Amino acid sequence: MIKKIKGKYVVLSESTGRSFGSYKTLAEAKKRLRQVEFFKYAAKHPNIRRRPRKK
Repeated sequence: MIKKIKGKYVVLSESTGRSFGSYKTLAEAKKRLRQVEFFKYAAKHPNIRRRPRKK
């Protein structure tokens, strides 16, 4: 979830309230929230690769 606190956009965990960073713009906060959601999904689905493996 994203909340505006003291003029900054803060990305917070809905369940724990943990902060994932504060950002100047809403666009930056949305980008970070998408990253957090991706890693939550990837942790539950181990066959998803984050990046191609280097040889």
